[in-house]
Amino acid sequence: MKDRIKQVRKDAGLTQKEFAERLGLKQNTIATYEMGKIGVSDTVLLSICREFDINEEWLRTGEGEMQSPISQDDRYAINLGKLQRTDDATIIRWVNAIAETNPEVLKDIENFMKKILAIENE
Repeated sequence: MKDRIKQVRKDAGLTQKEFAERLGLKQNTIATYEMGKIGVSDTVLLSICREFDINEEWLRTGEGEMQSPISQDDRYAINLGKLQRTDDATIIRWVNAIAETNPEVLKDIENFMKKILAIENE
């Protein structure tokens, strides 16, 4: 499990300190998990799964897909929660612009963003 926790952190592009902060833990706790020195509680496992959209079965056993399958409604709720916790001025301006823009114009913006980010239609 220690290697899978480290993989989740690295895939998220986070340091141990940043990963710990996202989970409400201390950096040294993450270090001890990644070295396999202490076991991980069910509460922490579930927090990792929830915060990083990780399949609990994969995290515990290594079986199955790493990412949890997620519904569009759940994806929206998760992303909305992340946006509410931001203090990034650019993100705040974008959210306000999206909320205040004509829906027909938003479709054009969406198509443009998908094209430049190479995102397939969902």
